Amino acid sequence: MSEVSKESTVSLDEMVQGLAVQQVRQIVARAFVEDLGKGDVTTSLTVPESAKARGIFYSKQPLVVAGLPVAEEVFRMLEPDYLWDAVISDGTEVPAGQPLARVEGKASTLLSGERVALNFLQRLSGIATLTRNFKDKIAGLKTELLDTRKTTPGLRILEKYAVRTGGGTNHRMGLDDGILIKNNHIAIAGGIGAAIESVRREKPAGMPVEVEVRTRQELEEAIGAGADIALLDNMAPEQVSECVGLACGRLLLEVSGGVGLENIRAYAETGVDRISVGALTHSAPAVDINFLMETL
Repeated sequence: MSEVSKESTVSLDEMVQGLAVQQVRQIVARAFVEDLGKGDVTTSLTVPESAKARGIFYSKQPLVVAGLPVAEEVFRMLEPDYLWDAVISDGTEVPAGQPLARVEGKASTLLSGERVALNFLQRLSGIATLTRNFKDKIAGLKTELLDTRKTTPGLRILEKYAVRTGGGTNHRMGLDDGILIKNNHIAIAGGIGAAIESVRREKPAGMPVEVEVRTRQELEEAIGAGADIALLDNMAPEQVSECVGLACGRLLLEVSGGVGLENIRAYAETGVDRISVGALTHSAPAVDINFLMETL
């Protein structure tokens, strides 16, 4: 076995890419409250405090790795002086049986932290793996793959990181960093034109205006009102192709709704600029990762 170091391939600061590191640590802390409660009863009754151990994370299926820095933080919060070695980097596509990371420290630390670390690794790697599958389907085409706000409450910062790790692009982190006028906004505002006009009067400088449309006529309204992006909602590829011709590059076009692995390429081949897929985060299955321990 190679020498174990305290440095991971990707730091927590690099992982969140400008987002607050403290948010990630708060998420891990909440996971401990949920899983450890007042303490690990089984481990405290069966494992000597002085016992040392090594644990190795293995992939049990082909996957794209995401979340190693989060798993590292899990053990760091339990034992600051433990040793960690990320064998590969997040974003790496690996076969079954690939070692992902090694950790050394108190046996009690490894036992108490393994499930929390695995929960993060399996969930985030599942999202990265599904995202990569979607991305591969549109390889060679100009269309950008976006995520949505359909994330697990409290885990958005991590799940959207996993999308980026898999090759996708984040749409909005929250309601405060982008304008998307949807059907309910339009209904209350009194129409597409009225909604866009209202937004343009007081919107933050430099923030593009995106509006959801369901028909060719609504797209024409959006173009006439000066929208920057039109979200083509639940349209078939043939309808999207017509909209691409109508828009003729005057605004960006995004497809959303009814997109899966089986048809995303057909949508991308229409020449649409972007496709947003909620399934990247709300329906990604967790992947299978194992954690095996040995005494030192």
